[in-house]
Amino acid sequence: MKIFADYHTHTKYSHGKGTIRENVESARKKGLKEIAICDHGPNHIGFGVKIENFKRMREEIDKLNEEYKDIKILLGVEANIISYNGEIDADDKIIDMLDILLVGFHFGARPKTIKDAYNFYIVNYTGKIISSVAEKARYMNTMAIIKAINNYNIDIITHPGAKVNIDTRELAKAAAKKGTALEINASHGYLNLEYIKIAMKENVKFAINSDAHTPDDVGNVKRGIERAIKAGLKANQIINVLDEKERG
Repeated sequence: MKIFADYHTHTKYSHGKGTIRENVESARKKGLKEIAICDHGPNHIGFGVKIENFKRMREEIDKLNEEYKDIKILLGVEANIISYNGEIDADDKIIDMLDILLVGFHFGARPKTIKDAYNFYIVNYTGKIISSVAEKARYMNTMAIIKAINNYNIDIITHPGAKVNIDTRELAKAAAKKGTALEINASHGYLNLEYIKIAMKENVKFAINSDAHTPDDVGNVKRGIERAIKAGLKANQIINVLDEKERG
């Protein structure tokens, strides 16, 4: 099992260490056929891509696609869920420039309203010590992601379970209906093995990504592949993997 694409990499446009070109060249050296540049949405405090930079990234990627014929370079964003109504911090102007849309929860993101901030920070943190609140937070977090899936054409939910507690089965059901993949993140460790085993029963697709923050880490997904294999996933269940027999 080997990936042919890494759909989750970061650059200097947010809090990565390399340029778009450096990420692309690293991907080419590792034999990847596709790479997505998915820096954080604009509501991520300190790391979010400025709205005016999306146009610059689009132009840069278009030029690189003309230069490199052996790899497909996608412009994406790792958008943040900013409300419990399932809203994200990528508006139509941003989405219209993208080739791929990734969405996830991040504690560094600025919520839309005070109520959203209360639910996101206070309820989730209180849930770590009070079981009844934990159940409430789990339900609210899960519904927020499901609403986002239904509100937008999301390609991948990033590291589900890494930041907030979720109901993996319900998320997987909703994602499967909309054709949204769940990420097995080689950096964060989520989806973890238990979550994968639960989600795979709902016929959802998966994506194994590096979440690279340096060019050297682009395509480094060994830990993600190991988890997928232990869970019993097949290549046809993972959107960026080809079976060795298929490759041959």
